[in-house]
Amino acid sequence: MATAPSRHHDRRISPVFLGIVAVMAVSGWAVWTSYAASRGLAVFLFVTSAWVVSLCLHEYAHARTALHGGDITIGAKGYLTLNPLKYTHAALSIVLPVIFVIMGGIGLPGGAVFIERSRIRGRWRHSLISAAGPLTNVAFAIVCTAPFWLGALDGVPYDFRVALAFLALLQVSAAILNFLPVPGLDGYGIIEPWLSHAARRQVEPFAPFGLLAVFGLLWIPEINSEFFRLIYAILDALGVSDLEAAAGRSLYQFWPDLTLAPQG
Repeated sequence: MATAPSRHHDRRISPVFLGIVAVMAVSGWAVWTSYAASRGLAVFLFVTSAWVVSLCLHEYAHARTALHGGDITIGAKGYLTLNPLKYTHAALSIVLPVIFVIMGGIGLPGGAVFIERSRIRGRWRHSLISAAGPLTNVAFAIVCTAPFWLGALDGVPYDFRVALAFLALLQVSAAILNFLPVPGLDGYGIIEPWLSHAARRQVEPFAPFGLLAVFGLLWIPEINSEFFRLIYAILDALGVSDLEAAAGRSLYQFWPDLTLAPQG
């Protein structure tokens, strides 16, 4: 009987996460109503807070799937509370991805929750735990683009529309990057259980550098251009034009140029 309250506490939604959701709601309302004094600042707060919410849900999906897969230590680590401060590397999981959004408008994946893989039985379970995170980004992208591919944009204010388009861009880019079969990223975690023991041992030393390698490659203009061409093609298939996504990005990065973007 003494363990029940502890388990309930381990799964109680964190006030930190609720605070982030509150910022998202208030700033989203400000973008929708044009109540804020600065359009760019309102879009910045809305997209950034929504992006952090998606990061929390991404890590929660990993943790929840691991819990059902057999790692019963997940709850005690605080991963089920959606509190980003409980992650193994909070700076890598939250701060770094936000910095990349601010700098380059790229939804770069962050660090991960620590899962005791030895408690998980079955290769399919290991793969599903790794896939759960980026699939959350896919779901988030579908939700963000739903008004576009459903043709339900009548009455949606311009700023809110382009903010959603840019947020969808971040989710699509995060999903693509996370699914890359690069050591240290979720894509590699999906295929790793199916590799031979020798192959895994050879790749293991490179895992800490996988994210840095992806970051370095994205700084190469030709690769960056092809990467965004793929993102815009996916967004176009979801009903979001590249002009809308670019307008949202421009409005989000309001600090270089404080002149207002033309509405349309």
